[in-house]
Amino acid sequence: MTARVLVVDDLPPNVKLLEAKLTSEYFDVVSANDGPSALRLIAESAPDIVLLDVMMPGMDGFEVCRRIKQDPKTTHIPVVMVTALSDTADRVRGLQAGADDFLTKPLNDTALFARVRSLVRLKMLTDEWRLREQTSGQFGVLQNEGVLNDVATTGAVVLVIEDGEIDWLKISETLNLEGAALVHAKTAEAAQAAAVAQASLDLVIVNLNLRSDDALRLVSYVRAMEKTRYTPILLVAESHDMERVAKGLDLGVNDYLIKPIDRNELQARVRTQIKRQRYQERLRDNYERSLVLALTDPLTGLYNRRYIMAHLGGMVDRHKNTGKELALVMFDIDYFKSVNDTYGHGAGDEVLKELAGRVLDQVRSVDTIARLGGEEFVAVLPDTSEDVACIVAERLRTNVAEALFTMSSVGAEKPVTISLGVSMMTESDSTDSLLQRADEALYAAKNAGRNRVCLAKDGANRQVTINAQPPVEA
Repeated sequence: MTARVLVVDDLPPNVKLLEAKLTSEYFDVVSANDGPSALRLIAESAPDIVLLDVMMPGMDGFEVCRRIKQDPKTTHIPVVMVTALSDTADRVRGLQAGADDFLTKPLNDTALFARVRSLVRLKMLTDEWRLREQTSGQFGVLQNEGVLNDVATTGAVVLVIEDGEIDWLKISETLNLEGAALVHAKTAEAAQAAAVAQASLDLVIVNLNLRSDDALRLVSYVRAMEKTRYTPILLVAESHDMERVAKGLDLGVNDYLIKPIDRNELQARVRTQIKRQRYQERLRDNYERSLVLALTDPLTGLYNRRYIMAHLGGMVDRHKNTGKELALVMFDIDYFKSVNDTYGHGAGDEVLKELAGRVLDQVRSVDTIARLGGEEFVAVLPDTSEDVACIVAERLRTNVAEALFTMSSVGAEKPVTISLGVSMMTESDSTDSLLQRADEALYAAKNAGRNRVCLAKDGANRQVTINAQPPVEA
């Protein structure tokens, strides 16, 4: 795995040793000898992970870590503190500063490499979602992602897979103080059932030394499930289990805790994992919400012009590859300007929203409706013959004309009609020509008196209206 590792240490021998170890594992290593230099390097070219010494003159590692995690541009970069400090209180302090792990010198190479690989994978996943969110920002709907340390951890749902009563009591008492909702399983079978039953999980805690099951096989199962693919996993292990811990990290474990369980360290590691989980969820939600906003009309909830043009292009290509029929219906509201002029734009918006709802009720789930702009709409009808397309268009016209539209903002009701143009895909058509012929048919319907359907046929627009009635002006 190629990744850039920033090593921060004020002692050159320590830097050289870590550089040699990481380079042998094909990592790209850069270094800094103090906190300010490290922060400058991170700002200039964000590394994939930072290995940070704690005891440095001037700005210590705790402060460097806090600054990394408080900057929205760098908050997602994993930080591993590497130090001679071995007290649990020091580890907790590092985790509370935002560190993803706290490794004590002399380093266990197996644990170091596995930890780096695990955190780099996590960073790459986060980078992907950040990039997608940044891309969606080009549509003008990017949301402020905030910083990792500001993410709330309350109300988390945690699956604890533990068959030892003493450790279960310690874990449950600690997490109850965090306000977590705990799901307890003693076996792999019970854990799998619980994972399926839960609507969502914020964290899975697994005892590496389950008496009756292979914990690492269970880890593989959790990571492979669609519902828990991105759920963080915390292993609880013994000090002599580092080879298996490393294997777990390679399988997708996010963090580990060495027994005896220290409540403060457990609390800090759980908070770190839940924060990362919810930070990534926020990135995914922002992206998906941004995508929806970018591709839908905010007033009617229908797809917008940007989406329908891309979708229609794909449908045209499909028609040419398969020969399946494709119909297009373009329609707009008759005399809509008079609605806005007489009742105001708020009432006009109500008419547009009600029209969208009525149209959606009259089409199939495979049909796509979009608002092109103003009072103009289009319906894409795949696998639809000419006769059926005309029937659908007439049904839309009738449904709109039969019932009054309610404008609650002005306490009024009003009859509304639409004119529609239908075009059928031909072998020589492009997206633009298909749309143009539907548009010409729509204007033919308007010129023929409105409140009717016209079909583009053989280079001309043939009226096929059934029982059309004159539109009523406002």
